[in-house]
Amino acid sequence: MTTTPGFRPTHVVPADGMPAWEAPDPGRPTVPLDALLPVRLVERLGDWAHISCANGWSAWVDGRYLVAVPQDPPVPGGPPTEATDPRPLLARAAEALTGYRAAVEDLAAGGLDGESFRSRTRGLRIGVVVDGESMWLYDQTEGRWLYGDGRRLSTYVTDRAEPGGDGPGHDPTRVVRTDGDR
Repeated sequence: MTTTPGFRPTHVVPADGMPAWEAPDPGRPTVPLDALLPVRLVERLGDWAHISCANGWSAWVDGRYLVAVPQDPPVPGGPPTEATDPRPLLARAAEALTGYRAAVEDLAAGGLDGESFRSRTRGLRIGVVVDGESMWLYDQTEGRWLYGDGRRLSTYVTDRAEPGGDGPGHDPTRVVRTDGDR
């Protein structure tokens, strides 16, 4: 994946993902955003938020549901909030990606139908963003994004609510037609 130089996320997409639009107009939907995707807020227009992603793609979303990143990533060499060796998580991400690729190959070769493909990949969530020495890895087991400098990882943001606090877990915004069809 190609990343925009200097990309620094300010928010992440909620745990359930969220719809996105080409413009601040509900009549112009585009592909939905994946859960916990790191994004940068570019501008706001009422409840609309114009965001950009690490690969340079941008879209408009309902900004009320973006999860703010509480702080900048840890500075390399600075005190980590949690020291974690990145290699095991990178190995799990590689295994998951290999499994997903095998399912895509089987689907493309006609060995799987759409429902079998969905069943085989259900629950799979992989997240890896590499920008030079900086990386963000999604730990599906713990439901969190970790930031790393190649030597260690530290928790960047989590999709689990703090005990007794507000946090991710709400339903994403849905476009509802006036005729009642969803």
